[in-house]
Amino acid sequence: MAAKRDYYDVLGVSKNASDADIKKAFRRLAMKYHPDRNPDDKEAEEKFKEAKEANDILSDQQKRAAYDQFGHAGVSTSAGGPDAQGFSGFGDIFDSVFGDIFGAQGRGGQRAQSGANLRYDLELNLEEAIAGSTIKIRVPRLVTCNECSGSGAKRGSSPVQCPTCNGVGQVRMQQGFFSVQQTCPKCRGRGNIINDPCRACQGQGRLRDSKTISVKVPPGVDTGDRIRLSGEGEAGEFGAPPGDLYVHVIVRDHEIFTRDGADLYCEVPISFAAAALGRDIEIPTLDGKVKLRIPQETQSGKLFRLRGKGVRSVRSSARGDLLCRVMVETPVNLSRKQKDILESFEDSMVDDEPRFRPRASNWFDSVKKFFDNASQ
Repeated sequence: MAAKRDYYDVLGVSKNASDADIKKAFRRLAMKYHPDRNPDDKEAEEKFKEAKEANDILSDQQKRAAYDQFGHAGVSTSAGGPDAQGFSGFGDIFDSVFGDIFGAQGRGGQRAQSGANLRYDLELNLEEAIAGSTIKIRVPRLVTCNECSGSGAKRGSSPVQCPTCNGVGQVRMQQGFFSVQQTCPKCRGRGNIINDPCRACQGQGRLRDSKTISVKVPPGVDTGDRIRLSGEGEAGEFGAPPGDLYVHVIVRDHEIFTRDGADLYCEVPISFAAAALGRDIEIPTLDGKVKLRIPQETQSGKLFRLRGKGVRSVRSSARGDLLCRVMVETPVNLSRKQKDILESFEDSMVDDEPRFRPRASNWFDSVKKFFDNASQ
């Protein structure tokens, strides 16, 4: 008899793999080597059994600990390993491992699938996002067929029990020593069939349509916020519950303000004269214009904070601030006379330049020291 492979190698996981990693690896192998997918393939059947045995040991904490310490000897038949326990069939394996994926209901048939959740990207301008509003959107989706009320059967008739599975939704097939349980091919797991389908929805119970929905946008929303509208997604199959609609907020860029949480930022161009001499200027806010005092000798890039002139977010009642960064604008398209005035002004500072331009003087001193040190 060939030696058994290491269980971790069988599943393709490391020895420190989590329970979730082991379960995921077994699902992948079971889907690949299941006999239904590989009829009359003995090699696939053996690989399925090997993966199942590895999963039985590694998914049990006590058995895994014994295996890690003693190897296969610690979980052999005599020690109460998987060979001693046996298993009832592939159908039972799939019930326990894949039930949470496919929504199987054990021996009781397959439940009709709930409607899908939908996403809608809602673009707002900054004013709408901050103030809040009610906006109507039109959403394409699957809706319950009114003609048959979602049953899929022609009006006046109804679905009948599937004669193949007797309403269970699953059938058992014998493959050698193994009993395989699978979805009924006649009713596809629903447990009933429609002999006289609805003409409007072709027996599907749902139709493609669109609906206008009013979305209440709370004040202070921002890009990335999500509004959930319960039951406004697609209709479920054959009367199953509908899904939800998730409205994702996207706030468009504003021509003046940039938002960062509850704070607003803006850049304010000012003239050289205003920066040097000081001046009161008007600043736009969401509440109207306010005056901002620019002190004398203000440097370009100076940030001024106007408290309480920002926004309120949906997560806080506190209002943010408005931060204005002043940018000294260099004049352009000067006349000859204006250029002469600036040159005369520049000449007037030459004799005592460090007093008028301390930052420039310090910078040039640092540059001179840098080159002096480099030449030594």
